[in-house]
Amino acid sequence: MDALTAAGFAPVVEPLIAVEPLSEEPIDVAGYDCVIVTSPNGARELARRMSATPARLAAIGPGTAATLAELGLEADLVADVHTQEGLVDAFPVRPQRALFVGAEGARSHLADELGADFLPAYRTVELSVAELPQADVVLLMSPSAARAYAAAGGSGPAVSIGPQTTSAAREGGIDVVAEARSHDVQGLVDSAAAWRASSPS
Repeated sequence: MDALTAAGFAPVVEPLIAVEPLSEEPIDVAGYDCVIVTSPNGARELARRMSATPARLAAIGPGTAATLAELGLEADLVADVHTQEGLVDAFPVRPQRALFVGAEGARSHLADELGADFLPAYRTVELSVAELPQADVVLLMSPSAARAYAAAGGSGPAVSIGPQTTSAAREGGIDVVAEARSHDVQGLVDSAAAWRASSPS
């Protein structure tokens, strides 16, 4: 919110999804030389349920790494390109045994490429929205948010945080006018500001 306000936007928040933990059982990180998280929600569930501090932590981007830091954990590896593909490429040496803690239904690219075990720790569910608020541009931060926005009748214009969110949005008929170069909140805000500056008044 602060980043949007600093960029001259008057943000309106409309929750479209909620996060539901899938279990209260501890996440056993013993025996893994690296635990991987690809979202702030995954970071929170790991911190809440982990059996011990992981030997090493890998995060998909600075937003996820910042959430880990807020929870007293330090990411040993943060991808420069904030996608599963970018995170795979960021490993200088592939971990011998890795655990990917993510959302139910998450893409399998990372687990497949690294041979990582996958633990679905949470799911996202769509919330009922009686009417979407008026906005000049919508910022979509995840594929699930894009699907929920489309289900609520939204059509854009929208700025997407990354390629998977863009794909989900366009499948739902949303007009994606820009995609963040840096797949984090600041990149999303910067792309929205650039789109606003280039749009006819």
